[in-house]
Amino acid sequence: MNRREFLITTTAAGVAFSVLGMGRLLPKQKPNFLFILVDDLGWSDLSCYGSKFYDTPNIDGLAKESMKFTDAYAACPVCSPSRASILTGKYPARLGLTDYIPFSPNAQNWRNKPLIPAPFKEELPLSEVTIAESLKQDGYSTFIAGKWHLGKDPKFWPEHQGFDINKGGWAAGRPTGKGKYFTPYGNPRLEDGPAGEYLPERLSDETVKFIKQHKESPFFAYLSFYSVHIPLMTRKDLEQKYEKKKEDMGLKDKWGQEGDNKVRLVQDVPVYAGMVSAVDTACGKVLDTLQQLGLEDNTIIFFMSDNGGLSTAQGYPTSNMPLRGGKGWLYEGGIREPLLVRWPGVTKPGSVCSEPVTGTDFYPTILEMAGLQVKADNHIDGKSWVPLLKGKKMQRGPIYWHYPHYGDQGSSPASAVRDGDWKLILWYEGNRRELFNLKDDIGEQNNLVDKEPEIAEKLYNELQVWLKKMDAKIPVPNPNVK
Repeated sequence: MNRREFLITTTAAGVAFSVLGMGRLLPKQKPNFLFILVDDLGWSDLSCYGSKFYDTPNIDGLAKESMKFTDAYAACPVCSPSRASILTGKYPARLGLTDYIPFSPNAQNWRNKPLIPAPFKEELPLSEVTIAESLKQDGYSTFIAGKWHLGKDPKFWPEHQGFDINKGGWAAGRPTGKGKYFTPYGNPRLEDGPAGEYLPERLSDETVKFIKQHKESPFFAYLSFYSVHIPLMTRKDLEQKYEKKKEDMGLKDKWGQEGDNKVRLVQDVPVYAGMVSAVDTACGKVLDTLQQLGLEDNTIIFFMSDNGGLSTAQGYPTSNMPLRGGKGWLYEGGIREPLLVRWPGVTKPGSVCSEPVTGTDFYPTILEMAGLQVKADNHIDGKSWVPLLKGKKMQRGPIYWHYPHYGDQGSSPASAVRDGDWKLILWYEGNRRELFNLKDDIGEQNNLVDKEPEIAEKLYNELQVWLKKMDAKIPVPNPNVK
């Protein structure tokens, strides 16, 4: 079904009715949705996920009221494809959107490399029916505050992809104005604020304003932070707080090696810690508003990051230990994310789920939560994990990745599959394979491809079938490199 057919044929299905008084029918109240997506936040960057340096009391408080996922994945180790998968329920390989969308002409970081990376789309096609469009068709008010990064031309921006209100979403993947994270923002979809205003605080204020204005009707609020993406900038008081904490803890830089790049092994960068702290405060403001307005019992909350923490380049601001690698890599540090889900009356507060889930799964999960018809043609690669949220058993099945590019963070083109505890990475340079048992080796230090050839071959064949099914574009030899 294409977008036009969907918009014509979709009706307000899934609304339940209850009989009150003299047989009068009234619609059952629909749940609100708050989806918080942080940019480049690593799996280990929250106190509730093990950080000893970053303070995140508001998000930790949310974790105590939520189901915490230990094995949640982004669909790509970089932002634009990962975000597209959340909105569409489709793998980036199927969409043909497999790398971040450059704000300016690409620097061709592959020019002297053995492979020419695969081509990719530089926008989310308007033919895709996003989760925002599906909810809007059922009477939801829809809102985005913050990062979009799914098309350069304004015709591909949020207001044309199902969002009624857009505060800050446009072509850029990071703050680009004169003040960067501080006003003036230079953002065509976000007015400049008063002197000294800090972007994450502004985005939370816009979200609070939207919630207050739509408290009487169902809403989908997508708080999509630009933080904690570079440039590294925070308030002076926060940076000074963590400079003192670093000194008090006696932390020192510690480095490892990942490919040709060094990798940070200790969390101890004060400016980055301040950025994490600011996100936490911004989240707290929105969560407090839900409570103050009496909406917390009817609002489902998702909290996640779009890819792993930046640890191998561009300032090396964080460490994903015990995970290997970081943003831009198909090792766990690049794709495993913190995920919290609070579904009042359904998820058990403080519960933990270790079943693997991925970004494509949000779309069908949200539709089922809202009591709406699942539309498999739209979110074809997603699987609803409502059973997991209800404390039931469920096996999602294999999860796949395809990143046929040289990442700005030092990685080379690769694809991967996780099936159960086993994960295979196929590196296209030299057709090299790595096999890991994540249950025994979360840090991916022991390549078992020679010790477990049957398992390696099984996963390789699964991956090849999937790549063909996706019509995935594969890197080709670079004729200029011998």
